[in-house]
Amino acid sequence: MSVTIKTEHEIELMRESGHLLEKVHDGLIPYIKPGITTKELDRIGEEMIRSLGCIPNFLNYGGFPGSFCISLNDEVVHGIPSEDKVIRDGDLVKIDAGLIYKGYHSDAARTYAVGEVSQEARQLMDVTRQCFFEGIKYAKAGNHLNDISKAIGAYAAKYHYGIVRDLVGHGIGTHLHEDPQIPNFPQKRRGVKLIPGMTLAIEPMINLGCPDVAWLDDEWTVVTMDGSLSAHYENTILITDGEPEILTLTK
Repeated sequence: MSVTIKTEHEIELMRESGHLLEKVHDGLIPYIKPGITTKELDRIGEEMIRSLGCIPNFLNYGGFPGSFCISLNDEVVHGIPSEDKVIRDGDLVKIDAGLIYKGYHSDAARTYAVGEVSQEARQLMDVTRQCFFEGIKYAKAGNHLNDISKAIGAYAAKYHYGIVRDLVGHGIGTHLHEDPQIPNFPQKRRGVKLIPGMTLAIEPMINLGCPDVAWLDDEWTVVTMDGSLSAHYENTILITDGEPEILTLTK
């Protein structure tokens, strides 16, 4: 395993990449409403990324046909934007996006409730977000990777949710996916020691029901095996000498 440690100059570029991605996520919010297709959301988002002088890093990554992963309800991640997918009142919409700024990647995901959603959907969304914040309490130099994983898993377990095991977070930098992998559940090993200059994409993916998932025939879209709702929340963070810095969430 080779975990890259970023220089001060690289960290500045990662900061700007993260800040620009945050602007894109915030800019999309007014469009996430009933009647819009996921393809149209993807088009609007891609235009935003390119207008900032950046490149959508998901587009054509491993053959992925969209600039954004847009997943609805029981779709966990990697939903392909489509003219046939129309957002409706009551949907949980997961938008996962990334961009490249001067050669450096950022990656972040949000889950949005459209209109009136059930109380259990709202709670799932809120708990998944909080799982991220529980995890990064331990994202400090001197701790180990598994400290983050354990904290995420323990918080989700309090609600008896299914913690997706087939998909994990990752390092990030000049590549979208770098070492190390970051599970959202405890491991037998402590994992790598955290040191300043590491940049990580931490992303809890939590199901209302069982943790098991399946891939659809399009070979991208991941869905819950039992048809239950799923939520996703992700930010790119920097390990520092003190508290972690969230590069894709500055406000």
